[in-house]
Amino acid sequence: MADEQPVDYYEALQVSPTADPETIHRVYRLLAQRFHPDNKETGSASRFHALHEAYSVLSKPDLRARYDIAYEQRRRQRMRLVASAADSENDFESEQVVRLTVLEALYTRRRIEPSNPGVFSPDLEELIGRPREHLEFTLWYLSQKKFIQRGDSSQLIITAEGVEYLEQNYRINLQRKRLNPAREPAGA
Repeated sequence: MADEQPVDYYEALQVSPTADPETIHRVYRLLAQRFHPDNKETGSASRFHALHEAYSVLSKPDLRARYDIAYEQRRRQRMRLVASAADSENDFESEQVVRLTVLEALYTRRRIEPSNPGVFSPDLEELIGRPREHLEFTLWYLSQKKFIQRGDSSQLIITAEGVEYLEQNYRINLQRKRLNPAREPAGA
């Protein structure tokens, strides 16, 4: 639990904060096999280290209890920030912008790295600049519309439908951005 940007051990293990010890153990073993550095296809030393660190804390009741206290405090703080941001903006318009931003990030990743087009949720959170709690609705919506999907390693990936939606709405969004500054002074 670093001072600057604490690691979300639940996210690292891709489990819920309410997951029981057996589930944590089972998921850890599955992901550890997938990301072990000896695995030539999907191995990743950094992901394996992060998984091991998360499991080392979440598998011990006393360490997990301490971690959960700090985790809950961070979650509450983030929710306060999200609530205050939502109060100052039109929720519908800001949500549309966030959706397009998520799709832009995933679109860019797919174009830049076609052999590895996915983005993990924490990385997306950092790219977008929004806490995970605020992105949950956005990701749910985009997933239900089949604009994004989760890959084999739980990475978010844009679909062909998502590319089409982004391309159609990106032009509309650019046009709206161009027209709004021209209208504002007239109405002021």
